[in-house]
Amino acid sequence: MSAATLYDEEHFVVLETHQPEAILTAAELSEKLRSILTARQDDLPADIKQAGDIDAQIRYLIDTTCELSMAPGEYLQWYAIRLEK
Repeated sequence: MSAATLYDEEHFVVLETHQPEAILTAAELSEKLRSILTARQDDLPADIKQAGDIDAQIRYLIDTTCELSMAPGEYLQWYAIRLEK
């Protein structure tokens, strides 16, 4: 198994205000971020805006951070996990 395959992020634990902890696939996390980013394009931090289009913003968030700033008192965090087979 190559190192790239060994360390690919395929699943994430997602923590969100007033929601139970969830385990999402990379595709599910991407869709969650897509819906949030689509609604907040006028209210994003400069580093996220500079990443490019929404697909690039999603990749930027997943690759460089583990949280997205939400409204005061709210949070969205994700952490890569490896599921045992």
